Amino acid sequence: MPEGDALTSAGKNAFGAYVARAERSGQLVVQPRMGFADPKAMRSGLLAVRAASATTIGTLTIDSFTRVGRPEAARRALDGNRALNGYPIATHSTATNRAVLDGVLGPEFPVQVRHGSAQPQAIISALTRAGLDATEGGPVSYCLPYGRTPLRESVKNWRESCELLAAVRERGAQPHLETFGGCVMGQMCPPSLLVALSLLEALFFRQLGLRSISMSYAQQTDAGQDAQAIRALRALAAELLTDVEWHVVLYAYMGVYPRSRRGALLLLEEAAALAVRTGAARLIVKTAYEAHRLPTVTENVEALEIASLVARTTERAPVRDDTDNEVLAEARQLVEHVLELNADIGQALLEAFARGLLDVPYCLHPDNRRRSGSFIDTDGWLRWTSVGAMPLPTSAAAGSCRALTADGLLTSLTHVQRKFDALARASGCPARQPKGTKSS
Repeated sequence: MPEGDALTSAGKNAFGAYVARAERSGQLVVQPRMGFADPKAMRSGLLAVRAASATTIGTLTIDSFTRVGRPEAARRALDGNRALNGYPIATHSTATNRAVLDGVLGPEFPVQVRHGSAQPQAIISALTRAGLDATEGGPVSYCLPYGRTPLRESVKNWRESCELLAAVRERGAQPHLETFGGCVMGQMCPPSLLVALSLLEALFFRQLGLRSISMSYAQQTDAGQDAQAIRALRALAAELLTDVEWHVVLYAYMGVYPRSRRGALLLLEEAAALAVRTGAARLIVKTAYEAHRLPTVTENVEALEIASLVARTTERAPVRDDTDNEVLAEARQLVEHVLELNADIGQALLEAFARGLLDVPYCLHPDNRRRSGSFIDTDGWLRWTSVGAMPLPTSAAAGSCRALTADGLLTSLTHVQRKFDALARASGCPARQPKGTKSS
């Protein structure tokens, strides 16, 4: 297939449009984190996801060598039949990549490339050549938590990458880019900062020509606070992304997962119900086996079907007055102060981190000021112990006298695991399961 034909075909099954159709019909789109180095295994996994009893999107998760710009290491691994932890899209040939997708990718089954790279140009070039038009990441969220790449270099790389992805519009595609800003550090980051980072990365994408965008948010420690956060993200997007097709994607909890199968499934159920109640259009699932090992394709499909079942039996909450939404108030403060720094949003992000106006708790990256801190309050909410130089009221640091010790941090990191394993023991009832599965 000529390159132009591949891109035109991709445009006909645009990622954002697919999610929008599902949203209009009241369906939650569910998606796994899944990647295999072997093309046959990757194709088989995609086909299984497509066949699941759910409204699904496929995923190509990229290996770690490709993420950090070491294609020669990925090539050596492939040549030596050594295991990789994902699909090396920039190392496999374009013909191989297209063969994986042939008969799989289509108007009713988009596929997204997920990677985690602060230097994603080669990944984005490879995915567009393969006929794909959807990926995710961001200049902050795929830099600060994952290594020591200077933030300035990551902004430059992501500027080039957005331009590469936006350019495929000229050949018939409507590319889609998802922010990872709402998932920074995975846990222990108060939701207002996650909302602000997700929205700011979306504005960065928009400024560089993307017109189909999703904004991420990761399930945290309390469903009520998470509901405020997703409503806050939707409210700010409605104000600031008026000329963009957008939706919100919720990630099932990204931290230490429950060890019991029942506890893990209860946590997944809460994520699916939260997505529906708050108007998130898409859910990235986790399986019942995350605390123990990498899940199989079958286990990923089970998680997709359970999440879909819960979504179908959950009612969306009525629109409410959000004047008491403290997550929205804090996130708005952060976003507005950053946007005042510079008309170029990439430069504004650099200035904000240099001044400490954005400051991620427990993130050791050299470009992060590391003056903020957080803790889990007695009500289960994530709150600030210190806001550093961030433009938040002093009252936001309700736990300023409760800065965490190392032992306290470790205890906090297992809070959700312990909570849901305890709920599982107390309930005495199995989590909901799709038809044909067995409890254990």
